[in-house]
Amino acid sequence: QVQLVESGGGLAQPGGSLTLSCAASGFTFSSYAMTWARQAPGKGLEWVSCIYSDGTDTIYADSVKGRFTISRDNARDTVYLQMNSLKPEDTALYSCVKGPYYYCSDYGDYWGQGTQVTVSS
Repeated sequence: QVQLVESGGGLAQPGGSLTLSCAASGFTFSSYAMTWARQAPGKGLEWVSCIYSDGTDTIYADSVKGRFTISRDNARDTVYLQMNSLKPEDTALYSCVKGPYYYCSDYGDYWGQGTQVTVSS
C-alpha cells in the first residue's frame, strides 16, 4: 500500500524558515516524480513544487519561486520542501503527492494527509 507521511509543519514568523519532509513507502520511490501542494481556507488547491524522479529537474509556482526549494533523497525514500522568507499567505495545509510518471505532470494518484504550516502576521 502506498503511504505518504508528512512532517515538519508548525508555527513560524514572517521571514522565518521551515523544512517539510515526506516519508514514502509502498512503491518504487525513485521511479516517480513527487509534488508538494497546499490548500488554505477559502482558497482552492495550489500546486507548489514538483521534482523529477531522479532529482535532476524541479518546477515551482511563481508565488514561491526563489524562496522554496524542493529536494529528494532516493536512498531514504524522502522528499523535502525547504521554505525560507515565509509570508502570512504561505499559511496552508501542505500535502505530499505522488505522480504517475517519472516527469512532473498535472495529475497525482496518491496524497498524504498533510502537515499544517502557519505563518503569523
